[in-house]
Amino acid sequence: MEDERLWSFEESLWTEGPDNYREKVDPEVVMVLPRPPFVLAGSAAIDAVADTPVWGRAELTERQVSRPQEGLIVIGYHLAASRGDEEYQAHCTSVIRRLEHEVWRVVQHQQTPLLAKALTRD
Repeated sequence: MEDERLWSFEESLWTEGPDNYREKVDPEVVMVLPRPPFVLAGSAAIDAVADTPVWGRAELTERQVSRPQEGLIVIGYHLAASRGDEEYQAHCTSVIRRLEHEVWRVVQHQQTPLLAKALTRD
């Protein structure tokens, strides 16, 4: 999957409805989300995110892409999303694997919400 399509794929997971989400997320997915129970897998992960209202805008910046092997893509990025007056920022990772020609599924996703002041080591 070329980069332009890759980022469009990922952005759609933030801005399109639950049917899109259920189509693009693998049944064996593992997710770390910023609310309890935090670590979710399979249908519990898919349901948790599919039942969340979509974002009206999602800007993915600080983009990083790794292709460690054929059919496997690892991405990292900064997200700035909004819907109405609500805003959300996080650093995210996703792992996407190819099942067959032009069929890709998310197998891992993680979100680390931005803190008002980033934690640093002393």
